[in-house]
Amino acid sequence: MEKLTAKEEEVMQVLWKLERAYVKDMLPYFDNPPLHYNTVSTIIRNLEEKGYVGHRAYGNTHEYYAIIEKEDYQNRFVLKRVVADYFDNSYKNLVSYFAQNEKISADELREILALIDKQK
Repeated sequence: MEKLTAKEEEVMQVLWKLERAYVKDMLPYFDNPPLHYNTVSTIIRNLEEKGYVGHRAYGNTHEYYAIIEKEDYQNRFVLKRVVADYFDNSYKNLVSYFAQNEKISADELREILALIDKQK
């Protein structure tokens, strides 16, 4: 699995949200800036070549779906990169940051601890 470009990630976000979609169904999600049908179609084909997307053909029309789960991609690229680049490879530092900057409440921290305890 390779890291995606920003535009590829943007298209995958839409596909993960919709679960299954034709290119024309995805276009309204790209409004800032709007993407042309051919651009999205090209990105989708690139994602398919990379193994992120599959399709089901209905004549000349293709319905696309994600092969890679959003969580798998996040765990492999997004979260690890953020923790490595900004928190010295420490998830403790990540949680501490949110606690110190009041981005997470004590109740939410207790919920996280309960989840951790449940997995033991």
